[in-house]
Amino acid sequence: MTREEIVDVFTATGAMLTGHFRLTSGKHSNRYFQCAQVLQHPRYTERLCHELAQRFAGQGVQTVIGPAMGGILVSYEVARALGVRSLFTERENGKMTLRRNFTITPGEKVLVVEDVITTGGSVAEVIEVIRNLGGQVVGVGVLVDRSNGQANLGLPTEALLTVSVETFTPEDCPLCAQGIPTVKPGSRQV
Repeated sequence: MTREEIVDVFTATGAMLTGHFRLTSGKHSNRYFQCAQVLQHPRYTERLCHELAQRFAGQGVQTVIGPAMGGILVSYEVARALGVRSLFTERENGKMTLRRNFTITPGEKVLVVEDVITTGGSVAEVIEVIRNLGGQVVGVGVLVDRSNGQANLGLPTEALLTVSVETFTPEDCPLCAQGIPTVKPGSRQV
């Protein structure tokens, strides 16, 4: 898929939002990517995740894992395209963990996926879970990298769409200065 085709999918599904958003990091932004709008359409999800999977084909991936919520469908579809199993992590008492008797064996080659990264915080937590269990993280795949490539995860990272989105601290936010109320559209509350 070309960048233009990917942008067309996000536009057609209403996944690229404009307004005044409070991000999980606590920062504010005038743009937000709500990948759930894309992921509700199986044909788009399959196409995007197949494209992402191809970027890691031939690397011996045995398992694909993503953080709940945003990474679950991405993990499933990328794993399906690679013909391997799919797992997801969840927060338990505020800490990212594997639950539901999911396991990773020492040396297992794992691909971490996510719908959107801004700071890479959730993905870093997933990487730590895998490494603590002895797994080998082969890379990170994301649908949208909002950090414009600035989220350094120390691993090969592939994004279908890399964008620069301005963020502000609440104290320096021009939208706050204008009195525009914030919206927290994601699944994780700040």
